[in-house]
Amino acid sequence: MNTFKKIGLTALAGSLVAVSAYAGEISVAGSASMKVRHVDGGSDGKAFSMGNQLTFSGGGEMDNGLNVDLSMVIDQADNSTFAGGPFDSHSVKLSSDTFGTLTFSGEGGASAQSAIDTTAAGDLWDNGFGVSKTQDPKTSSATTNMFSYKLPSLMDDLSINTSFVPSGADMHESATSIALSYTGVAGLTLDYGVGDDKGAKGAHASVTTMKAAYAFADFPVTLSYSKNSYDSDATGTSADQDVTGYEIAYTVNDDLSVSYGMETIEEPDDTTAEDIDVSGIVVSYTTGGMTLKAMVLEAENTNMTTTTDKDKDAWSLEASFAF
Repeated sequence: MNTFKKIGLTALAGSLVAVSAYAGEISVAGSASMKVRHVDGGSDGKAFSMGNQLTFSGGGEMDNGLNVDLSMVIDQADNSTFAGGPFDSHSVKLSSDTFGTLTFSGEGGASAQSAIDTTAAGDLWDNGFGVSKTQDPKTSSATTNMFSYKLPSLMDDLSINTSFVPSGADMHESATSIALSYTGVAGLTLDYGVGDDKGAKGAHASVTTMKAAYAFADFPVTLSYSKNSYDSDATGTSADQDVTGYEIAYTVNDDLSVSYGMETIEEPDDTTAEDIDVSGIVVSYTTGGMTLKAMVLEAENTNMTTTTDKDKDAWSLEASFAF
């Protein structure tokens, strides 16, 4: 009896392996980090934190030529959608060279515009300065259960991405977005994105992102610029917003880089609000799968007032690992 059980299980295992190999492959990639940050002028003092993430990916090619890819992220306590985790972003992707790429994001999706809206300096404002949620850079709509689509190649060096968010509990009306990226000039990258924010009735907005980066051919320096503009139908001095970023980056060698960046968050219709200004130096060193990063930052008017305790300095040290 035991012999027959063993033979049966062995045959079953072989069948499962054969089916798995035919259907596709499953892979796991991970990342982890350790960080210490100190903010002068804040109440947190030194803060220690860690990051942890595992991304499970599986897929394969179907008989009709389409590729199917499933992705699911485990990131403990990263997202309240699933009561603190551990599950986070997940999506299904269909793609081919002629069809393009259609992605359905059950959670963690980004609009075509918000996917490129990181400032040229790398969102320095988001480093524990206490910038309120209402003054965070605003983006076009993105929710759970949304679609994005990358068009197939229409011309060399040009990529086009689109997104669609259906109306629902979190969306007053459906919203669309489109983003273009052009790299046809040596050393130059141009990005442009525009999208809708229709999350609330009476407060619809158009959001535009423009970015440019130029890497000099004979000198290891890259200059970058970005501007995000939020133009709302709502009334009020804080309805509209502009976020501008600049960066100059120097590549010492393949592993080491140094950059200086500046960012400004402003409400153009509010004559009494002070602009939030953040600037700083970032040093990054990469070797193997490890990256060491040091930052020294300065922020002014972090609540859009001239109150003394809203001017803050910060530094941080971080080690991150990819595997």
